[in-house]
Amino acid sequence: MGKSIISDMDGVIYRGKQLIPGAREFVQRLFDTRTPFLFLTNNAEQTPLDLKLKLEELGIPGLSEDNFITSAMATAMFLKSQKRKEQATAYVVGGGGLINELYNVGFSISESRPDYVVVAKSSTFSFEQLKKAVRLIDQGAKFIGTNPDMIDPVEGGYEPAAGTLLAAISAATGKKPYIVGKPNSLMMLLATRKLGVHPDDAVMIGDRMDTDIVGGLEAGMRTALVLSGVSTLASVSHFPYQPDYVFDSVGDIDPLAL
Repeated sequence: MGKSIISDMDGVIYRGKQLIPGAREFVQRLFDTRTPFLFLTNNAEQTPLDLKLKLEELGIPGLSEDNFITSAMATAMFLKSQKRKEQATAYVVGGGGLINELYNVGFSISESRPDYVVVAKSSTFSFEQLKKAVRLIDQGAKFIGTNPDMIDPVEGGYEPAAGTLLAAISAATGKKPYIVGKPNSLMMLLATRKLGVHPDDAVMIGDRMDTDIVGGLEAGMRTALVLSGVSTLASVSHFPYQPDYVFDSVGDIDPLAL
């Protein structure tokens, strides 16, 4: 048996609403070779059930909710470990996936002097939310980001992601967020713990040198860059660290050869 696989999703398995060619066959190879795997995503908007259903609609059946870990889940795990009182509260900029995970670990959602302001990508982000987040952080709420991605790949190009919102709030408050998701190796270590494997026995597959590859490297995993998302072959040489493998897409990856 080869190493366990921890794989990013956006730009690796799909791009927006389009399955990346070869991704279906790659997942089938994971099943056929009984390779332990986990899909890890900086997307905090969707729940594991949402992601399972999305992949089913794209033509990848057979997955369970246990095959996923999101930055919303990792953020909730982290904040639960940090809780110093029973009734901890948070103001959330983000979708239902993040709010649901925070509820699951005992947080209440509040706009009245919350302990934390937690920010993720939000398609409904407004100037009113920006003002509120800035005011609450100025009043002492701790500033948390689910992930630092500035853009996300979608059909036909890119769209602003969580990092863009974090940058706006940071500029207005003069404070930097603590970011739980990739490239923080904390999220990678939570993923290996969920799989029950040592980082030495896992490979991180991703499409971004600055999040997937550096996060996997710092967590002690081997790394594989795919060129189907954000990072290009030309950009790889500009980084002071390198992936162990480079593939055009996951369609070219044999799990037993890693």
